Amino acid sequence: MDAIINISDFIGDIVWGPPFLVLLIATGLYLTIRIGFFQFTHLGHAWKYTFGSMFRKGKEEDDAEAGAITSFQSVSSAMAATIGVGNIAGVATAIYLGGPGAVFWMWLSALVGMATKFGEASLGVKFRNTNPDGSFSGGVMQYIENGLGSGWKWLSVLYAIFAGLAALGIGNMVQSNTVAVSMEEFGIEPWITGIVIVVLVGLVTLGGIERIAKTAEKVVPTMAVIYIVGSFIILVLNLTEIPAALGDIFYYAFNPNAAAAGGAGVAVGTTIRFGIARGVFSNEAGLGAASIVHAQAKNSPTRQGMWGIWEVFIDTIIVCTMTSLVILTTGALGTGETGADLTTAAFNRGLPGPGGYIILISIVFFAYTTMLTWNFYGEKSWEYIFGRNIVIPYRLLFLAFLFVGAVGGLEVIWGVADTLNGLMIAPNLVALILLGGALAKEKQKYMDKHNLDNKK
Repeated sequence: MDAIINISDFIGDIVWGPPFLVLLIATGLYLTIRIGFFQFTHLGHAWKYTFGSMFRKGKEEDDAEAGAITSFQSVSSAMAATIGVGNIAGVATAIYLGGPGAVFWMWLSALVGMATKFGEASLGVKFRNTNPDGSFSGGVMQYIENGLGSGWKWLSVLYAIFAGLAALGIGNMVQSNTVAVSMEEFGIEPWITGIVIVVLVGLVTLGGIERIAKTAEKVVPTMAVIYIVGSFIILVLNLTEIPAALGDIFYYAFNPNAAAAGGAGVAVGTTIRFGIARGVFSNEAGLGAASIVHAQAKNSPTRQGMWGIWEVFIDTIIVCTMTSLVILTTGALGTGETGADLTTAAFNRGLPGPGGYIILISIVFFAYTTMLTWNFYGEKSWEYIFGRNIVIPYRLLFLAFLFVGAVGGLEVIWGVADTLNGLMIAPNLVALILLGGALAKEKQKYMDKHNLDNKK
C-alpha cells in the first residue's frame, strides 16, 4: 500500500505541478478568447435556451438533432457526476489542506472552466459517431480522432486508457468510500454499505445510458435543491459572518495561511494546487469526461455547449461557494475535521438536528448518481479501445471496485483519484487547444443563424 501511495504522490506532484496548472488555466483562457468571452457576454442567452427553457412554453426546436437522450437528461447525467461528493467532501478537503484561499482558485478555474466545458460539450456533439445499431459514441476520443485526424489516434487511445482507470477512482472508489464513512457514523459497517451500493448501482448501470439518464433527471435536481436550500438557510442565520469569510478567501489566496492544514500551515502554492485540483474534481472542466454524455444529446453543438457553461456555473460558483461559506461562517474549520466530516460538522453547527441529515442524504444520493454516470464514462472510454465486448466486463469491474472503495482508506483513494484526474486531463487540453478554431467557427455559425452578433 505504501508503494502505491508513493507512486501516486510522485506522479501527482508532476501532473498537478505549476506547469500543468498553468496549462489548465491557460487553456480555459485561450478558449474564452477564441469564443469571444461567450460564457460572459451571452450568459443570459445560454440560460434562456438551457435551464430557462424548462420554465416557458414554446421551446425552440430548430436546433434539435438526433440523439439518444434529451439535452436535460444529458446535463442531468453530467451534473450527476459533478454535483456530488466533490461539492461536499472535495471542497472541505481543499479548505482544510489549502486554507480559505483555495476557494478563490476554485472560482478562477470555474470562470475559465465554463469555456472549457462549453468546448467539450460542443465538440462532443459535433464530432460524435453514429453506430450501426443507431446508438452514439462521442467524447474526447472521437473529437480527437475525427477532429484532428487519424494521425492523432494515439492521443485518443491514451485518453481512453486514463479515463477508464480514472472512472474507477473519481467516480467509483471516492464515492463509495465517502458514503461508507458517512454510514459508519450510524453504526453500519463499511462492507455492508459496499454490498448495498454494488446492488443499487448494478440495477441501473446494466440498463445503459437511457436508464442512467432517467434516474439522473429525477434525482439530481431534487437533491441539488435540498442541499442549496439547507445551505442558504445556514448562511442567512450567519449573515454577519459572511463578509469576514469572503475577506479570508481573498486574503489567503495570495498569502500563506498558518492556521490551515490542521495547524501545520500552508504556502500559497499549496493553496493554489488544492483549489484548482478540487475545483476540477468538482466541476470536471478539463477532464473531458462529460463530453461523453453530452454527445448523446438531441441538440446542436453550440446549444449543447451552453448547457456546459451553466453546468460549471451552478456546480462551482453556486454550490461549491455555498459549501465553502457554510464551513467558514460556522467556524467548523477549527474542529480539525476534514472531508465530508468537516462539511457535516458545519451543517450540524448551522442547523443543529436536521443539518447532519441533509449532508448524509445528499452524500448518499449525489454519490449514487455520480457512480452511475462515471460507469458510463469508463465503459465508453474502454469501448473505444476494445470494442463492444468490453462493456459488460467493465461494468462488472466497476461494481467490484465500488466494494473495494467502501472498505478502503480515504487518504489513499483521494490521492490516487487526483493523480488519475491529472493524467486524463493532459490529452484533452491538447485536443481543445488544437480544435479551438473549429469550436470558434461552430459558435459563430450559431450566432449568425440566430442573429446574436449584437444581441445578448
